[in-house]
Amino acid sequence: MSRREDRAGSAGPASAAVASPSANPVLRGLRPVISLRRITKVYRMGDIEVTALTGVSLDVVGGELLAVMGASGSGKSTMMNILGCLDTPSSGRYLLDGVDVRRLDESVLARVRNRKIGFVFQSFNLIPRTSAVANVEMPLAYAGVSPKERRARAMFALEEVGLADRAHHLPSELSGGQQQRAAVARAIATNPSLVLADEPTGNLDSRSTHEIMDIFARLNDAGRTVVLITHEPEVAELTRRIVRLRDGSVLSDESTAGEHLHASNMGEDTRMGAV
Repeated sequence: MSRREDRAGSAGPASAAVASPSANPVLRGLRPVISLRRITKVYRMGDIEVTALTGVSLDVVGGELLAVMGASGSGKSTMMNILGCLDTPSSGRYLLDGVDVRRLDESVLARVRNRKIGFVFQSFNLIPRTSAVANVEMPLAYAGVSPKERRARAMFALEEVGLADRAHHLPSELSGGQQQRAAVARAIATNPSLVLADEPTGNLDSRSTHEIMDIFARLNDAGRTVVLITHEPEVAELTRRIVRLRDGSVLSDESTAGEHLHASNMGEDTRMGAV
């Protein structure tokens, strides 16, 4: 017995083609940092099969800022997990910086997740009874960085997101927007080349959403590749490329104006240098 994951209709012609880098001529022709080739993911529960992704092909080059959009059940969270090496495809090939992820053992994958990829989640995932700076230090501790160096790097990351003055506050003493800024600081503390954000503005008000999107834009301006998973059109429009999923397939892939918000428009200084 099989069924699809929240089927809403058939995908368009774009589903069979490779979703390629945006029309930005500076990016065109560069080697992809992310390369998915006919990725399929099937979850099995007893005699029931649920297909979350169907033959997805996607290229993302270094320096892109893109959004992956789709309704609930479209497969976007499954794609996020595969991109972040948190899950493996049932079939197909995933190259991360030219390396076939299937060939990496779990210990190598753990190092990749710790050092090459920064994760940001909708629910912040901060440790409740630990200060903001200690939360930011966590991935550095796992990476074996000395206490003195990781404190310096954590404070630098918090400064980059405009939260240095709240470094010693507990998550319960921070607003939702501040908690998400701490989560972004934690994601960039190890200096990853790729930032993956799963619904990072889903729990935020409009002002905090603008602040977080401004931070992502500045990270991207500093050279990082940023992939956002979102269902919010107004958030996706602040990126430079939108890939839409439906029924586990790529429905469309288009460039946007990418008119990012900046701190000068928000009344609060969140300036970021090269991270």
